[in-house]
Amino acid sequence: MELTSKQRAYLRALAVHEETILTLGKSGLSPEAVKQADDALEKRELIKGRVLPESCPTSARDAAEAIARETNSTVVQVIGSRFVLYRKKKKEPKIVLPRARGGAQ
Repeated sequence: MELTSKQRAYLRALAVHEETILTLGKSGLSPEAVKQADDALEKRELIKGRVLPESCPTSARDAAEAIARETNSTVVQVIGSRFVLYRKKKKEPKIVLPRARGGAQ
């Protein structure tokens, strides 16, 4: 899913109030971490994660992009060691994105 800058800004604003629920440490990007992200996206649609730079072998950007690929989600933002991911629910989405130009959503 390709987000417009307006939609991305809207999701970033929502993410400010979310707590970080995914932390990657020594084991880095493990199958368990990907499963945890996938389960959380199914429930919440928008999640915040972080890497522990002193112990995680993966950068936040690389981790976010890898998790997004594995979970069919979109990277909304990466700042320092933190990242935000979004995946729209197929049934009954909780987050309604602003419309893109041309009326598409």
